[in-house]
Amino acid sequence: MLVRRDADDIREIRPRAALAALVVVCAMLVLVGRLYQLQILRGNDYVAQSVQNFRKSLFVPADRGSLLDRNGKTLVDNRPSFDVYMTPAYCKGREKEEVMTKLAVYLQMTPEDVEQMRLSYQKSWVKDRLERFKPFLVEVDIPRDQVDVLEAHHSELTCVDLIPTPHRNYRVGPSLGHVIGYMSEVMPDEIDSSQNDEDDYSYRRGQSIGRGGLERRWERELRGKDGKENIAVDAKGRHLGKEIDELLIPEGERKIDATPGNNLVLSIDARLQEAADTAFPGRAGAVVVMEAKTGFIRALVSRPSFDPNKMSMRISRTELAKLTGDPLKPMLNRVMTENYHPGSTFKVVTSLAALEKGVIGTQTTTFCGGGYTMGNHRWRCDKPTGHGALTVKSALQYSCDVFYYSAGDRAGIDALSDMAHRLGYGQPTGLDLGREISGIIPNSSTINPATGSLRAHAINASIGQGEINVTPLQQAVAYAAIANGGTVWKPQIIQRIESPDGKVLKEFKPEPDVNNGREGKLGVKPEYLAAVRAGLTAVVNEPGGTAYRSRLPDIRFAGKTGTAQVVKLGQKQNLKTDAQQYFSRDHAWFASFAPAEDPEIVVIVLNEHGGWGAEAAAPVASKIIKAWSDIKKQDETKSMARAEQ
Repeated sequence: MLVRRDADDIREIRPRAALAALVVVCAMLVLVGRLYQLQILRGNDYVAQSVQNFRKSLFVPADRGSLLDRNGKTLVDNRPSFDVYMTPAYCKGREKEEVMTKLAVYLQMTPEDVEQMRLSYQKSWVKDRLERFKPFLVEVDIPRDQVDVLEAHHSELTCVDLIPTPHRNYRVGPSLGHVIGYMSEVMPDEIDSSQNDEDDYSYRRGQSIGRGGLERRWERELRGKDGKENIAVDAKGRHLGKEIDELLIPEGERKIDATPGNNLVLSIDARLQEAADTAFPGRAGAVVVMEAKTGFIRALVSRPSFDPNKMSMRISRTELAKLTGDPLKPMLNRVMTENYHPGSTFKVVTSLAALEKGVIGTQTTTFCGGGYTMGNHRWRCDKPTGHGALTVKSALQYSCDVFYYSAGDRAGIDALSDMAHRLGYGQPTGLDLGREISGIIPNSSTINPATGSLRAHAINASIGQGEINVTPLQQAVAYAAIANGGTVWKPQIIQRIESPDGKVLKEFKPEPDVNNGREGKLGVKPEYLAAVRAGLTAVVNEPGGTAYRSRLPDIRFAGKTGTAQVVKLGQKQNLKTDAQQYFSRDHAWFASFAPAEDPEIVVIVLNEHGGWGAEAAAPVASKIIKAWSDIKKQDETKSMARAEQ
């Protein structure tokens, strides 16, 4: 009986024991799962967080590379300054409110700036815990008196850091705004996309990145690599001292030096750039000065422009709205991202197309009686009484429309289109400066029949009107090809890249523009080019030439005036009367090269809504060519003096 009772007791105990064992096993599984989560899945996060409990990383910004002109003159460098950062993990709750209130007072922050500071703080707490240990930018480039105030109240601002940061110093101001670009704070999506960068070029909050121009296009070369300084801190983020640094942080991790960025040596001549900027009188337009035999840019102006120094600061919404809402569009690079009817400057294209097609010869004449008739439509010449019999040379000299109506009509739209593309029109030139538009060069396959016959389109295109649209930079490429005897160069603005210590890392050589379909060769007979150059020389240097009043006594140059008709939009834009009058005026062009006999430079001037090319563009080019000649003589004199020493 005793044995049976024991057996019964055992049977009663087994279920309870099994249940207890199951509870123990489940508890163990929960513990193992939690350990797996803590040590495996989140291990790195907690290790990093534990390290952050005593270590604080202060990044050391790298000096950004300088921009120099072709003679070594500094155009852009860096100046010392201080940025203000806040680390959310080191101030919470009431302390956070106190710190923000004090910062707003000490830094004289606007309500907009305070709102941005609070928003940045909140974003840090929405993300993972490590984000709270990453400082965010509060204020950039604060003045010296504010630096002194923050340093005096440092004990009250435990979560605030003053970071010595080199900021850009644009010495040329708005003159090269579109060429150089500017800097602004990196955006969140740019930070995210940079995290997988294999070359360790990732960005952090508060850093600046190039916007537009060379600053953007050559960001990687200019930027350099930031360094880092690790210090030991308490739970409030206060530095515990160098002795504690040495105790807690390995020597190799205490400081990693920054690596400066590389320097860019431009083909721009600062003296000629200043002369071009000073010579241009218009409210809007562009100037391009390019070496005819290499394609290197010597000066480039886009007006109106902007001051990169101001744009690189934290610009308010009001200021930004003023810029973007300006009808003159100061942020638009008119050299390569806007196109215009070329007007009579396009007559060189019609000349070469008609000569190659055989519909005119270098010495054959076409009679101008004041107009040209095709079907029921008559196109008028600028001279109602007519110019009489003209060769290609005299037609260019007097800018006779009838000569070109006839030549374009007989050559046809496709011949004009082909020659234009060979000269570099209708496609990006390849200047390594950022976005560039192609312009418009129509042909028989792109023209809508509803807009007129192919003959009518050819007649309009022959004088640079109709659907023809080009950029000032394309004009420089085309006129350089005519000036140098038939090589279409790719325009370039960088001569070489140098290391911070001046070592040449890469030197740029002249490059033919392979996009013209002929490996950079125009493929036009020398006698045809000579006839066109003779006409362009007569424009400036012979009586009756449209730019005769802009000639120079000591240097012969060649060129072509152009007056491009515009759509009269003034009344449609709800503008004031003076603005309506301005926007209704034609565009003034002058495309030129100098010296006429052995061209070295090409000068293109577009005076937007300037009126007549002979009055509003040719005199500008004349001043620039005179400045170029004077600079050349000065350099030759200095070179001779050095040789004699």
